Amino acid sequence: MGSFAFAKYLRPLFGHRFPRQSVPVVLRWKDHPNVQLYCSGKEQRLPEAQRRKSSQREEPAFPKSVFAAGTAKRTADFLKRRAGTDPEQAGGLSRDRASFRGEIPEGPLSAPEWRKLKESSSRPERFELRMMALMLAAEADVNIAKSLLAYVAMEKGAVPYTLLLRYLTLCVSGGHHSEVLDTYDVMRRCFKTLDSSAYSLLIKGFSQTERWREAFVMLEEIKKVIMPSPRNYSDAIAGAFLHGDGETGWMLYGELLELGLTPNQDTWQCLFENAGAEHQQRHRLAGVLTYMRENQVYPEEPLAQSIKAWFESLPDEKWRGRFSSVDSSGRCRSCQAELESIELTEEEYAQLKHRVMKDVIEGRDVFNKTTPEELESFKSFVKKSPAFDVIVDGLNVASVSPKGPKSQTLLAVVSELRDQGLNVLVLGRKHMLRPSWNWDRHDIHQIRQKSLCFFTENISEDDPFLLYAALHSGNHCNFVSRDLMRDHKACLPDGATRRLFFKWQRGHQLVVQGYVPGKKVRFQRALRSDTIIQSTGAAWHIPYDEDGAERSTYEVPQRWLCLTKEQQ
Repeated sequence: MGSFAFAKYLRPLFGHRFPRQSVPVVLRWKDHPNVQLYCSGKEQRLPEAQRRKSSQREEPAFPKSVFAAGTAKRTADFLKRRAGTDPEQAGGLSRDRASFRGEIPEGPLSAPEWRKLKESSSRPERFELRMMALMLAAEADVNIAKSLLAYVAMEKGAVPYTLLLRYLTLCVSGGHHSEVLDTYDVMRRCFKTLDSSAYSLLIKGFSQTERWREAFVMLEEIKKVIMPSPRNYSDAIAGAFLHGDGETGWMLYGELLELGLTPNQDTWQCLFENAGAEHQQRHRLAGVLTYMRENQVYPEEPLAQSIKAWFESLPDEKWRGRFSSVDSSGRCRSCQAELESIELTEEEYAQLKHRVMKDVIEGRDVFNKTTPEELESFKSFVKKSPAFDVIVDGLNVASVSPKGPKSQTLLAVVSELRDQGLNVLVLGRKHMLRPSWNWDRHDIHQIRQKSLCFFTENISEDDPFLLYAALHSGNHCNFVSRDLMRDHKACLPDGATRRLFFKWQRGHQLVVQGYVPGKKVRFQRALRSDTIIQSTGAAWHIPYDEDGAERSTYEVPQRWLCLTKEQQ
């Protein structure tokens, strides 16, 4: 590109500085396992020495729970492979940067060169915006983008706001700080107001420069229109700590919480990486961990590493951190400590029972799932029956095996539970009583002999009946189903109650593990320990998401950070 064109059209906008940097792109994911088989009798325990030795192994001795991180992803991939679809190609492979670079110039172009390239484009009306988007995807040299803006300024007399915003994104992503400052000055001169997306980019960009305090002004500008995002606060907090003003960083963190926003992982990582050993800092970081516990938030692996490093840096307390997992009895494989039970307290159970009865069983849409007469009939049936030990979702369980009649599978499951001396309730639908290949009359007769049964109308949804029976029977009662109850959890009024429901569910839901007709029925269930940040004073146990793992919202991590303090 000619120096005259550059000087005339670009220098008034962006000055004369040209740092050559690329856009860093970081992707993080999640995963891992562990689970226990269901047994109602006394458990066989290994001798202490042998148990300690076996606990040191990281490989799980039990099949993965439906709640183990990554289970949903593995299941989806398996089903895609079985259907003959490559999981990597099912959603279309994302293009790599090299393919984008092939569509943009190798270096800055002159105005005539840009004009010629635009004329050859299939969509010339979108040429500049598309080209800037390709540069961002390819992490292109910022000087190429500058030459494009110079061409647009020469052709149109001004650079459109949308194009300038995409250029700003490229500068912020690539860490081109001087260009960020210059672009802001241009935008402020050329446009009366900026939108929240521009301010968000500027907060991130300014926080890394000597003009970092101006990010706070921009944060206030966003507040005039919408609620700032956790990312906005994270960038401002990072800027404060980067420039040595920790008190301002903590003040912004407090404001973030007061607004009811959930901090992101980068914010917490910044707090731990910049904290000292003073009493106030320890108190503040203990508050961070308490917040994560109360809101059932799990750190990702980089944050877990930062937490470990901070504990180990305390000069007067000899903390030692290890990455571990939990065995089937609920003990940490590293320190052998028994973790918090997943069983609800009497108070928690009473609270959950009340909320489920009110918001799920008797909710405003309950009669879309049943009739008043049917619901009252079921309530009367449950109250007259002895407390149940386990509730079986009949239709759901009968479908776990693709082989043989459904009634045969259901009978096998009910028989296994009955053989364990359990009082079983089977919930089904009335069409199961009509003899067919799937519903053998003899099988149904045996099921009714081995358990109590309640058959709803065919149009009724049986999950509310299952929840009512399980919660009415008491905290000991489990249920068998593959249904993860996400719709019913969503009916609950607040996050605390939903977390309580999820805790109860993980401790009481049994899942049939890969049943094959003629073979013994085995159940998998969640561990006895609760997957939550916990401390005893001399130890912390923090579940975290591993790098590379993918965890659905109804799954929990399987890896733990074990922090223990040596006794003085």
